[in-house]
Amino acid sequence: MEQTDSGGFAAVILDYGAVLCHPPFPHEIARMSQALGVTPEKFPNLYSHSRDDYDRGDLTTNEYWARLARDAGVELSSETVEALAQLDRDMWSRPNDEMTSWLVSLRPAGYKTALLSNMQHDMIAHVRAKFPWLNDFDHQIFSSEVRVVKPDPAVYRVCLAKLGTVPRETIFIDDREENVAAARALGITAFRFGSVPDLRRDLASAGFRHAP
Repeated sequence: MEQTDSGGFAAVILDYGAVLCHPPFPHEIARMSQALGVTPEKFPNLYSHSRDDYDRGDLTTNEYWARLARDAGVELSSETVEALAQLDRDMWSRPNDEMTSWLVSLRPAGYKTALLSNMQHDMIAHVRAKFPWLNDFDHQIFSSEVRVVKPDPAVYRVCLAKLGTVPRETIFIDDREENVAAARALGITAFRFGSVPDLRRDLASAGFRHAP
């Protein structure tokens, strides 16, 4: 149902990482760095280098960590790979309760909802098993299931088609500027998430009154 009393918006699209869940703690990065055998300063670049391929579904979990090991010049046992995969899942598994509570409130308020996340198959299975609030989305669009990663415009079009909304009546919230910029280029009202108070101000500026 299109909302005429809250900026004319009909749908809200939310990212998962660092929006619906909190970003990793430094000690979690340090733990993964130690397991991989590199310094915490080197780990982020190694982690992100092949992440799009992983999130697109082009690499399995074993292939992703094997590529990281190769890039880092280290060898990993199968036990270490599984430990790293578990640490990876764990550090993205602390829900932002304010945001998940807001999510739960959106459909009863009359808004369509979609989750749009760059996420690989291993993590998708994990969050679906662990977080029942994912069922409060009308649609769950994960990059490795549709084989497209943000900020490719195609993945936003997939999401809009599933929602049945046009860009001007759709809000998108993500923590990465490049993803927000790509959504805006399509005409979607998009905000970069930093904190709940900042998001409240951004939504108010767009005339959307059903804020977290």
